[in-house]
Amino acid sequence: MDTADLTVGDLDEDALVALLARRLPLGDRTLVGPGDDAAVVAASDGRYVVTTDVLVEDQHFRRRWSSGADVGARAAVQNLADVAAMGARPTAVVVALTVPQDLPLAFVTGLADGLAAVCAPLGVGVVGGDLSAGPNVQVAVTAHGDLEGRPPVRRGGARPGDVVAHVGVAGWSAAGLALLAVDRADRDPQLVGAYLRPVAPLAAGPAAAVAGASAMLDVSDGLVRDARRLAAASRVQVALDDPADVFADDLARLGPVAAGLGADATAWVLGGGEDHGLLATFPPDVPLPVGHPVDGFRPVGRVVQGEGVTVGGAPATAVGWDHFAAQRSPGHRRR
Repeated sequence: MDTADLTVGDLDEDALVALLARRLPLGDRTLVGPGDDAAVVAASDGRYVVTTDVLVEDQHFRRRWSSGADVGARAAVQNLADVAAMGARPTAVVVALTVPQDLPLAFVTGLADGLAAVCAPLGVGVVGGDLSAGPNVQVAVTAHGDLEGRPPVRRGGARPGDVVAHVGVAGWSAAGLALLAVDRADRDPQLVGAYLRPVAPLAAGPAAAVAGASAMLDVSDGLVRDARRLAAASRVQVALDDPADVFADDLARLGPVAAGLGADATAWVLGGGEDHGLLATFPPDVPLPVGHPVDGFRPVGRVVQGEGVTVGGAPATAVGWDHFAAQRSPGHRRR
């Protein structure tokens, strides 16, 4: 079928579902895939991790910035990062998709390709979902994961004396969004790509669980905002070190772009979201997991008695993203 000039409305629902299914991976834990009323996925130890998230056009992404493949990849990453943050290995996703009838079919097939590009290398199956017509594009993904016999790593396990560690980049997605917002994407395609298609250190989640992490979460709404969530759940204070020291590499990478835009690279590192790194705590006698550079945790602070978050010894002021705050930045999911 030549789909280059078709829109969604040129196909009926069954034909569209069949077209997308051919582009999506089945996964290595799938016992019953698409075609029945529900899929069946193996859960080897009798438990599974489940999470869901949604991307809404003009609230979380803009089609003038993002291709279908970009949206599909982001939708997969933000959910699989939540699974990894529990210390689980992602196994399967289901996708509910709402699209307008005049949407180019190439956007929808691109979305499927973006999902597949993230899921297939991990052995994660796209095993079903739902399809509906609507006024704009909405992508809701539910992801599942296997704990592989380990207890989940929750936010509430940090204890005074633990080391606070981070894995992944910090502030890159915020920098990419800032460039898109002023139509200067050509200034730094790598940072723009970090916003359009973030790359999360997914293997680091299970590695942290095996190593003995006491608490962990996905950094999706900003480092300080998410550290506050960990601190509140654990009833401790997270004392982050001076970012000039512990995030020196990120600041060096972001600094020239921030200077050109009149922005603050440190604010991107502390308050930007959607890099989907992991923030974890480890008992002081536990070696931090290391491996491939993107999967290597770096110490960025410590857990102490108290509450809230400090940065370099001072109370943290970075806000991060809140969907329901009065001031929003349309086009970005978290800010």
